[in-house]
Amino acid sequence: MGNPEMKSTSKSELLRELPSVDAILRMPAVEALARDHGGAPATAVARAVLARLREAVASGLLDGPGLQLALDGLGDAVEDHLRRALSYSLRSVVNATGVILHTNLGRAPLADAALDHIRQTAGRFSNLEFDLESGARGKRDTHVDRLFRSLLSDGATSVSTIVVNNNAAAVLLALNTLAEDGEVIVSRGELVEIGGSFRIPDVMAKSGAMLREVGTTNRTRVADYESAITERTRLLLRVHRSNFEITGFTEQASTAELVALALERGLPLMEDLGSGALVDLQTFGIGGEPSVLDSLRAGVDIVAYSGDKLLGGPQAGLISGRGDLIARMRSNSLFRALRVDKLIYAALEATLLAYVKRDYDAIPALKMMRLTKEEIRQRAEAVAELACASQLKSKLKIDMVDGQSVIGGGAAPSSVLPTRLLALTCEGLSADELCVRLRASDPPIIARVEQGRVLLDLRTVFADQDRLVVAALAGIAS
Repeated sequence: MGNPEMKSTSKSELLRELPSVDAILRMPAVEALARDHGGAPATAVARAVLARLREAVASGLLDGPGLQLALDGLGDAVEDHLRRALSYSLRSVVNATGVILHTNLGRAPLADAALDHIRQTAGRFSNLEFDLESGARGKRDTHVDRLFRSLLSDGATSVSTIVVNNNAAAVLLALNTLAEDGEVIVSRGELVEIGGSFRIPDVMAKSGAMLREVGTTNRTRVADYESAITERTRLLLRVHRSNFEITGFTEQASTAELVALALERGLPLMEDLGSGALVDLQTFGIGGEPSVLDSLRAGVDIVAYSGDKLLGGPQAGLISGRGDLIARMRSNSLFRALRVDKLIYAALEATLLAYVKRDYDAIPALKMMRLTKEEIRQRAEAVAELACASQLKSKLKIDMVDGQSVIGGGAAPSSVLPTRLLALTCEGLSADELCVRLRASDPPIIARVEQGRVLLDLRTVFADQDRLVVAALAGIAS
């Protein structure tokens, strides 16, 4: 298309050489694309490609010969644009960073049972808000409340739970319900930023509750809470510092002290656990993370926590605690604005069933935490051997080094898990360039760089993805 002897030099003459959208659509290659992918997307892409060419000519980036080359490759350009326009932006990646709950990589991966339950219930109609026994309208949160009761209630305490879309929403709903137009007392050392520049004081302000800070950044005693209580106080709030630590000259009121004070003054005590574990993580070698059950057994009235962190399920904000307080939140009109859909309930129900069965290895995040250094070493050695064996003369050097995996997701900041790492260097490539090559793999492999080497931690790589790592390394080495 275009004049092969194009001698024009003026921009107006070059622009006249550009074909019309209809002419592009009549090209055999583009006609085939339109048949496969639809006429509307092909037309939109043809217009976009033409717009880019006009812009390149108008800005002087394309002269006569350059434009001719662009026109010769017009069919390929349309095909490439259309492929990218119709492909998914959200993709599966291989997480080789060793960060189990990687916020940028989607936090906790879902269990197979959760994916199956979503497929079974979301692809057809379901009884989301329908009582099968009575034939009347039901409530969506009953599908998981029974499981939470099984996991969190004991003989002396009956616990109710509701679900909203994330933990910030859980805090917002609880504070709005229990403390709107009143004061909430919280330690200065617990006014954390929860990620994405969102801060606890900002969430509190949106709830209509007024923040009453007590103590200092590093030291807050129960007496500080006590002296701040007035007739306007509606709630005592404790925020678990899950994403950082304060060490040195510190003091923090204990849960027992706050529970006793709340009972004495007739105030509810709420704890924002953030990550929120449903099992004792000490058995996994992870300290500093109280479980939801620990807090409730200690006498905390309301606990807010996340679904896609230490719990290992879908993104959700969970509020568990006293039935009367939960009932007030359920009747708050804000609850409807923050509620979750059938996909979340299906995934959450399947995840909780794994806890009820104590099948912790069915939950990917927990299984990754439970992997031993020896198990990871064996897999890493197999990957290195296969990758090197695929090339007679490899540019890629693979060493084995000791390292540490972390929990991530703002949980257990001081806890690390011993691991064995693949340390990569490649002739002719810097560590950053090697990382770019890995990210360009299909699927992309996400690694980390330390001391001029690319490090791969198989703790966060699913076992069936090891072959993908081998293929990517072999490709880079060739």
